[in-house]
Amino acid sequence: MSEIKYSSAELMIINAARLLRDGDVVFVGVGQPNLACNLAKRTHAPNLVMIYEAGVIGAEPARLPLSIGDPTLVSGSLSVVSMYDIFTNYLQRGNVDVGFMGGAQIDKYGNINATVIGGYDSPKVRLPGSGGSQEIAAWANRCYIMTPHQKRRFPEKVEFMTSAGFIGGRGDREKAGLRGGGMLAVVTDIGIMEPDESGEMMLTQLHPGKTSEEARANTGWDLKSASSVGTTDPVTESELRILRDELDPTGIYLKGAS
Repeated sequence: MSEIKYSSAELMIINAARLLRDGDVVFVGVGQPNLACNLAKRTHAPNLVMIYEAGVIGAEPARLPLSIGDPTLVSGSLSVVSMYDIFTNYLQRGNVDVGFMGGAQIDKYGNINATVIGGYDSPKVRLPGSGGSQEIAAWANRCYIMTPHQKRRFPEKVEFMTSAGFIGGRGDREKAGLRGGGMLAVVTDIGIMEPDESGEMMLTQLHPGKTSEEARANTGWDLKSASSVGTTDPVTESELRILRDELDPTGIYLKGAS
Protein backbone atom coordinates (compact mmCIF):
# COMPACT_ATOMS: atom_id res chain seq x y z
CA MET A 1 0.00 0.00 0.00
CA SER A 2 1.39 3.40 -0.97
CA GLU A 3 2.22 5.94 1.72
CA ILE A 4 -0.37 8.67 2.22
CA LYS A 5 1.14 12.08 1.52
CA TYR A 6 -0.15 15.26 3.13
CA SER A 7 1.02 18.76 4.03
CA SER A 8 1.74 20.05 7.54
CA ALA A 9 -1.35 22.25 7.23
CA GLU A 10 -3.53 19.23 6.46
CA LEU A 11 -1.97 17.36 9.38
CA MET A 12 -2.85 20.18 11.79
CA ILE A 13 -6.38 20.66 10.44
CA ILE A 14 -7.19 16.97 10.74
CA ASN A 15 -5.86 16.70 14.29
CA ALA A 16 -7.66 19.88 15.33
CA ALA A 17 -10.91 18.48 13.90
CA ARG A 18 -10.49 15.36 16.03
CA LEU A 19 -10.54 17.47 19.20
CA LEU A 20 -14.12 18.56 18.51
CA ARG A 21 -17.02 16.62 20.02
CA ASP A 22 -20.42 15.90 18.58
CA GLY A 23 -22.82 18.61 19.74
CA ASP A 24 -20.10 21.18 20.42
CA VAL A 25 -20.97 24.84 19.83
CA VAL A 26 -17.87 26.29 18.17
CA PHE A 27 -16.94 29.94 17.64
CA VAL A 28 -15.04 29.76 14.37
CA GLY A 29 -13.43 32.18 11.96
CA VAL A 30 -12.34 31.62 8.39
CA GLY A 31 -9.24 29.82 7.19
CA GLN A 32 -7.86 26.58 8.56
CA PRO A 33 -10.00 26.48 11.76
CA ASN A 34 -13.05 26.69 9.49
CA LEU A 35 -11.81 23.65 7.59
CA ALA A 36 -11.26 21.78 10.86
CA CYS A 37 -14.83 22.46 12.02
CA ASN A 38 -16.39 21.47 8.72
CA LEU A 39 -14.25 18.33 8.59
CA ALA A 40 -15.42 17.34 12.07
CA LYS A 41 -19.03 17.97 11.06
CA ARG A 42 -18.66 15.69 8.04
CA THR A 43 -17.01 12.89 10.01
CA HIS A 44 -17.50 12.24 13.73
CA ALA A 45 -19.44 15.36 14.86
CA PRO A 46 -22.53 15.78 12.63
CA ASN A 47 -24.35 17.78 15.32
CA LEU A 48 -21.59 20.36 15.72
CA VAL A 49 -22.97 23.93 15.72
CA MET A 50 -20.82 26.63 14.13
CA ILE A 51 -21.11 30.26 15.25
CA TYR A 52 -19.53 33.09 13.27
CA GLU A 53 -18.53 36.46 14.69
CA ALA A 54 -20.76 38.39 12.30
CA GLY A 55 -23.82 36.90 14.01
CA VAL A 56 -24.59 33.61 12.24
CA ILE A 57 -25.58 30.64 14.44
CA GLY A 58 -25.70 27.07 13.15
CA ALA A 59 -24.13 27.87 9.79
CA GLU A 60 -24.41 25.27 7.04
CA PRO A 61 -22.21 26.80 4.33
CA ALA A 62 -22.73 25.35 0.85
CA ARG A 63 -19.17 26.38 -0.06
CA LEU A 64 -16.06 27.54 1.75
CA PRO A 65 -16.74 31.01 3.26
CA LEU A 66 -14.20 33.68 2.40
CA SER A 67 -14.95 35.90 5.41
CA ILE A 68 -17.07 35.96 8.56
CA GLY A 69 -19.60 38.03 6.60
CA ASP A 70 -19.80 35.76 3.54
CA PRO A 71 -23.49 35.37 2.49
CA THR A 72 -23.07 31.59 2.17
CA LEU A 73 -23.08 31.39 5.97
CA VAL A 74 -26.66 32.64 6.23
CA SER A 75 -28.40 30.10 3.99
CA GLY A 76 -29.68 27.21 6.08
CA SER A 77 -28.44 28.68 9.38
CA LEU A 78 -30.40 28.36 12.60
CA SER A 79 -30.37 32.07 13.38
CA VAL A 80 -28.84 35.39 12.40
CA VAL A 81 -28.35 37.98 15.15
CA SER A 82 -26.20 41.04 15.76
CA MET A 83 -22.51 40.84 16.60
CA TYR A 84 -23.38 42.32 20.00
CA ASP A 85 -25.81 39.46 20.70
CA ILE A 86 -23.25 36.84 19.69
CA PHE A 87 -20.73 38.09 22.22
CA THR A 88 -23.06 38.97 25.10
CA ASN A 89 -25.94 36.49 24.93
CA TYR A 90 -23.97 33.49 23.69
CA LEU A 91 -20.24 33.75 24.38
CA GLN A 92 -20.23 35.60 27.70
CA ARG A 93 -23.12 33.52 29.07
CA GLY A 94 -21.11 30.33 28.61
CA ASN A 95 -23.00 28.96 25.61
CA VAL A 96 -19.90 28.51 23.45
CA ASP A 97 -18.00 25.27 24.00
CA VAL A 98 -14.96 25.87 21.79
CA GLY A 99 -13.03 28.82 20.44
CA PHE A 100 -10.32 28.34 17.82
CA MET A 101 -7.40 30.72 18.33
CA GLY A 102 -4.33 31.79 16.40
CA GLY A 103 -1.53 34.31 16.72
CA ALA A 104 2.06 35.18 15.94
CA GLN A 105 3.31 34.10 19.37
CA ILE A 106 2.08 31.58 21.96
CA ASP A 107 3.99 31.37 25.23
CA LYS A 108 4.46 28.64 27.84
CA TYR A 109 1.16 29.51 29.56
CA GLY A 110 -0.89 29.62 26.35
CA ASN A 111 -1.05 33.41 26.16
CA ILE A 112 -1.34 34.75 22.61
CA ASN A 113 0.24 37.76 20.91
CA ALA A 114 -1.52 38.98 17.78
CA THR A 115 -0.74 42.69 18.29
CA VAL A 116 2.95 43.64 17.93
CA ILE A 117 6.44 42.22 17.67
CA GLY A 118 8.80 44.53 19.50
CA GLY A 119 7.85 47.58 21.56
CA TYR A 120 4.23 48.64 21.37
CA ASP A 121 4.98 52.31 20.52
CA SER A 122 7.52 51.51 17.80
CA PRO A 123 7.13 47.84 16.92
CA LYS A 124 9.19 45.86 14.45
CA VAL A 125 5.94 44.37 13.14
CA ARG A 126 2.39 45.52 13.78
CA LEU A 127 0.04 42.54 13.61
CA PRO A 128 -3.73 42.42 12.89
CA GLY A 129 -4.71 42.65 16.55
CA SER A 130 -7.40 41.00 18.61
CA GLY A 131 -10.66 41.15 16.69
CA GLY A 132 -12.91 38.99 18.84
CA SER A 133 -10.14 36.69 20.07
CA GLN A 134 -9.64 38.45 23.40
CA GLU A 135 -13.29 37.80 24.32
CA ILE A 136 -13.24 34.25 22.97
CA ALA A 137 -10.11 33.42 24.99
CA ALA A 138 -11.74 34.83 28.10
CA TRP A 139 -15.16 33.20 27.89
CA ALA A 140 -15.19 30.07 25.70
CA ASN A 141 -15.37 26.85 27.71
CA ARG A 142 -12.42 25.39 25.80
CA CYS A 143 -9.88 27.03 23.47
CA TYR A 144 -7.68 25.33 20.90
CA ILE A 145 -4.75 26.76 18.96
CA MET A 146 -3.43 25.63 15.58
CA THR A 147 0.02 26.82 14.49
CA PRO A 148 3.26 25.53 12.93
CA HIS A 149 5.82 24.46 15.52
CA GLN A 150 8.57 27.06 15.11
CA LYS A 151 10.79 28.54 17.81
CA ARG A 152 9.88 32.13 16.92
CA ARG A 153 6.21 31.33 17.44
CA PHE A 154 6.78 29.82 20.89
CA PRO A 155 8.70 32.29 23.10
CA GLU A 156 8.79 31.72 26.86
CA LYS A 157 6.80 34.94 27.28
CA VAL A 158 4.79 36.81 24.62
CA GLU A 159 5.88 40.36 23.84
CA PHE A 160 2.27 41.54 24.10
CA MET A 161 -0.63 39.60 25.62
CA THR A 162 -3.52 39.97 23.17
CA SER A 163 -5.50 36.99 24.43
CA ALA A 164 -5.13 35.40 27.84
CA GLY A 165 -4.21 31.79 28.30
CA PHE A 166 -3.29 30.97 31.89
CA ILE A 167 -1.45 34.34 32.19
CA GLY A 168 1.33 33.45 34.68
CA GLY A 169 -0.18 30.22 35.98
CA ARG A 170 -3.52 28.41 36.11
CA GLY A 171 -4.85 30.36 39.12
CA ASP A 172 -4.32 33.69 37.36
CA ARG A 173 -7.37 33.20 35.14
CA GLU A 174 -9.68 33.03 38.14
CA LYS A 175 -7.99 36.04 39.76
CA ALA A 176 -8.59 38.01 36.56
CA GLY A 177 -12.27 37.00 36.53
CA LEU A 178 -12.06 34.91 33.38
CA ARG A 179 -14.62 32.11 33.44
CA GLY A 180 -13.56 30.19 30.32
CA GLY A 181 -11.38 27.09 30.50
CA GLY A 182 -8.35 28.60 28.75
CA MET A 183 -6.04 27.10 26.15
CA LEU A 184 -6.55 23.35 26.49
CA ALA A 185 -4.62 22.19 23.42
CA VAL A 186 -2.06 23.57 20.97
CA VAL A 187 -1.98 21.57 17.74
CA THR A 188 1.23 21.92 15.73
CA ASP A 189 2.82 20.07 12.84
CA ILE A 190 4.98 18.15 15.35
CA GLY A 191 2.42 17.18 17.96
CA ILE A 192 -0.01 18.41 20.58
CA MET A 193 0.69 20.39 23.74
CA GLU A 194 -1.69 20.58 26.69
CA PRO A 195 -1.49 22.43 30.04
CA ASP A 196 -0.16 20.71 33.13
CA GLU A 197 -1.53 21.39 36.63
CA SER A 198 0.21 24.79 36.73
CA GLY A 199 -1.07 25.81 33.30
CA GLU A 200 2.29 25.37 31.56
CA MET A 201 2.09 23.82 28.11
CA MET A 202 3.70 20.39 27.90
CA LEU A 203 4.08 17.87 25.09
CA THR A 204 1.42 15.17 25.36
CA GLN A 205 1.28 13.69 21.84
CA LEU A 206 3.52 13.40 18.80
CA HIS A 207 2.46 12.93 15.20
CA PRO A 208 3.73 9.74 13.53
CA GLY A 209 7.42 10.09 12.68
CA LYS A 210 8.00 13.13 14.90
CA THR A 211 10.19 13.20 18.02
CA SER A 212 10.28 14.94 21.39
CA GLU A 213 13.69 16.32 20.42
CA GLU A 214 12.16 18.06 17.40
CA ALA A 215 9.47 19.60 19.60
CA ARG A 216 11.98 20.88 22.18
CA ALA A 217 14.31 22.25 19.52
CA ASN A 218 11.45 24.30 18.09
CA THR A 219 10.19 25.68 21.41
CA GLY A 220 11.52 28.81 23.12
CA TRP A 221 11.35 27.40 26.63
CA ASP A 222 12.40 24.15 28.29
CA LEU A 223 9.44 22.13 27.01
CA LYS A 224 8.35 19.41 29.41
CA SER A 225 6.88 16.11 28.24
CA ALA A 226 4.06 14.14 29.79
CA SER A 227 5.07 10.98 31.65
CA SER A 228 3.71 9.02 28.69
CA VAL A 229 3.72 10.86 25.36
CA GLY A 230 1.15 9.39 23.00
CA THR A 231 1.09 9.19 19.22
CA THR A 232 -1.74 10.73 17.20
CA ASP A 233 -3.71 8.50 14.87
CA PRO A 234 -2.44 8.46 11.28
CA VAL A 235 -4.11 10.73 8.73
CA THR A 236 -6.66 8.78 6.68
CA GLU A 237 -7.46 8.89 2.98
CA SER A 238 -11.08 9.69 3.83
CA GLU A 239 -10.13 12.78 5.87
CA LEU A 240 -7.86 14.04 3.10
CA ARG A 241 -10.50 13.43 0.43
CA ILE A 242 -13.11 15.47 2.34
CA LEU A 243 -10.60 18.27 2.92
CA ARG A 244 -9.32 18.45 -0.64
CA ASP A 245 -12.35 17.49 -2.74
CA GLU A 246 -15.32 18.74 -0.70
CA LEU A 247 -14.15 21.54 1.60
CA ASP A 248 -11.38 23.34 -0.29
CA PRO A 249 -11.40 22.02 -3.88
CA THR A 250 -9.86 25.19 -5.30
CA GLY A 251 -7.10 25.24 -2.69
CA ILE A 252 -7.97 28.61 -1.13
CA TYR A 253 -6.46 27.61 2.22
CA LEU A 254 -4.67 24.36 1.35
CA LYS A 255 -2.90 25.22 -1.89
CA GLY A 256 0.71 26.08 -1.27
CA ALA A 257 0.39 25.30 2.43
CA SER A 258 3.45 23.48 3.64
